[in-house]
Amino acid sequence: MQRQPEPELMDAADQAAAYAQADFSAPHQFLVEQISRLLPKLPVAARVLDLGCGPADVTVRFARAFPGWHIDGVDGAPAMLELGRAHVAAAGLGARVRLHQAVLPGDPLPGRGYQVILGNSLLHHLHRPQVLWQAVRAAAAPGAAVYVTDLRRPADEGSLRQLVDAYSAPEPAVLRRDFEASLRAAFTVQEVRAQLALAGLTNLVVTELSDRHLAVSGRAP
Repeated sequence: MQRQPEPELMDAADQAAAYAQADFSAPHQFLVEQISRLLPKLPVAARVLDLGCGPADVTVRFARAFPGWHIDGVDGAPAMLELGRAHVAAAGLGARVRLHQAVLPGDPLPGRGYQVILGNSLLHHLHRPQVLWQAVRAAAAPGAAVYVTDLRRPADEGSLRQLVDAYSAPEPAVLRRDFEASLRAAFTVQEVRAQLALAGLTNLVVTELSDRHLAVSGRAP
């Protein structure tokens, strides 16, 4: 199935509200738990960059799982960040989690030399995937842990329909629409491996995490 890119920013009010209200607890917690399997020697205390933090559900989950981490979340969509800041405040994590607006690659990142680089569901939004991998290279300290997760594109229309029906059937129409669009915009494992080779990040490994997710993990140069 050919890739069909979608808009880079999700800043419509209905989109932001739907994502903030939806229950992504099972897949998001699964993604958080997988980091320790793929990267077993994570730092107890670290400066962390979360690229594409959205409404910060995954960001908050990482902060709770790793209480020694101080996380800078970055997203380009003001509507998502507004909800994310409310979520961080409600979780009582304002001292350790800060959210920043930045649209890559034009806007500066909040820092450099991070010991951990995270990202979830940003890659499939980018029209130029190298924007993400160059940001990883620019922000990571030498040997930093990298853990980037995303959807992976199904092989054909039948597989796509099965995923949409299985995981978004009871959701609001905006979420069903966006899930299908995101699957169509996602990259395959082979495509992500080619992106990493072009970026000079061949030490990072691409893993199929589930029937719809992939992960890029390893250590930065």
